[in-house]
Amino acid sequence: MAINAAPVPTRAIIYCRISRDREGAGLGIERQLDDCKELAEQLGVDIVAVYEDNDLSAYSGKPRPGYLALLQDLKDGRADTVLSWHTDRLHRSPAELEQYIDACEPTNVQTRTVKAGHLDLSTATGRMIARQLGVQARYEVERMVERQRRARDQMAAQGRHFGGRRPFGWEVDGMTPIDFEFECIRDAAQAVLAGASMRAIAAGWEARGIKTSTGATWTGAELRGCLLRPRNAGIIVHRGQEGGQALWAAPLDEATWRSVAAVLKDPARRKVPLGRKREFLGTGVFLCGFCGQTVISATSNSGPAETKRYWPTYRCKSRRHMSRRRDLLDDFVQLEILGRISRPDAADLLAEREDPVDVRGAQKDMREARATMDELAGALGSGAMDLRSWQLASEGARKRLADAEALLSRAVTVNPVAGLVGAEEPAVVWNSFDMSRRKAVVRYLMTVTLLPARKGRQPGGGYWDTTSVRIDWK
Repeated sequence: MAINAAPVPTRAIIYCRISRDREGAGLGIERQLDDCKELAEQLGVDIVAVYEDNDLSAYSGKPRPGYLALLQDLKDGRADTVLSWHTDRLHRSPAELEQYIDACEPTNVQTRTVKAGHLDLSTATGRMIARQLGVQARYEVERMVERQRRARDQMAAQGRHFGGRRPFGWEVDGMTPIDFEFECIRDAAQAVLAGASMRAIAAGWEARGIKTSTGATWTGAELRGCLLRPRNAGIIVHRGQEGGQALWAAPLDEATWRSVAAVLKDPARRKVPLGRKREFLGTGVFLCGFCGQTVISATSNSGPAETKRYWPTYRCKSRRHMSRRRDLLDDFVQLEILGRISRPDAADLLAEREDPVDVRGAQKDMREARATMDELAGALGSGAMDLRSWQLASEGARKRLADAEALLSRAVTVNPVAGLVGAEEPAVVWNSFDMSRRKAVVRYLMTVTLLPARKGRQPGGGYWDTTSVRIDWK
């Protein structure tokens, strides 16, 4: 009688995994699944579950939902056999292998593979073979990672694309521009500099049917990440650091990209949580004449309880110094803006208010600072300079680089009233702006301060006191 004879398999779980789905359609998973189903038919077992981890590496250490579900089923005794295309589809690290052995050994679960045959974990010999296969798989992965790293180093030095998912704006090769997507990036950058929000720009792209490089719908967060890419300015990023100039064409110049990045990374740029009520024109913009704080939107009421009426209002953020009807005040401010835009001297609103930034000088400083840091790094690597000396010597170069980058981030601004001045129908253009763009126009043109209002009916009829709103044009 055979000792430790493997039981006849009856219930099987199929597990498939592919590290990188370049085709984006799960075709590699489908081929593995077809082969495993054929193996199940040869063994005469019933398939009780199929788990897949598409585009997930076993080497990366990231959680694999399908693999974790497989382990739980084995611990629960749901199956007596695991079918996989190869042992390296299951695990590529010794730690994961030991975890797998612990799940299989108590109930004598068998592992059958299409390419590596039967893996018997019920015996010491079988476990030794499994561990040897795991060590070999780990070695192959680490060699592959080393080769890829060297290749990326070389491509970075040459200013070439590293590969991976198609970047929005370029063809799959990452080098050939797509003109329409380049224009989309430029338009979005101009909108950001003019005060538009990510959500508004993304909604506009959705309305136009513009999709991501994978065919998904744009979100504000996804669009923000796209606009923050240094590759938009033709800058190589390698190992988390900006490198030299890339060979591919870029939709933005460096000054414009750094200005956009500065706006998007500004801590003062308020992020409205999901589910928050929509913003109004004066929220965070109009000022209380008593304390100087900005106003928030609120609701006020008047009249007896049985006939009480509720009005949308603005009130002081810090204290209840005053409140104003929100709809009437917004209409008043908007009419003032459209009136100012329609004046003969409206073109003066487009005049520059700050001295222009020396873009070429800032870029020269950045190049020289990076060259100095490269030289110092070479001296440190060769042993000609110790770490302490390198830290002291490179401090000045790092500061010069940071100062130049900060200067460039202020180089390009877009006047938020540019689309209004000279428009045939300014009201139509104003209504086409999203709320963030309208607020940018208000901030650029004026300071709106709320003052004490006169009580009772005002001259000319009505209760709206225009003298309670002071507008200081900038």
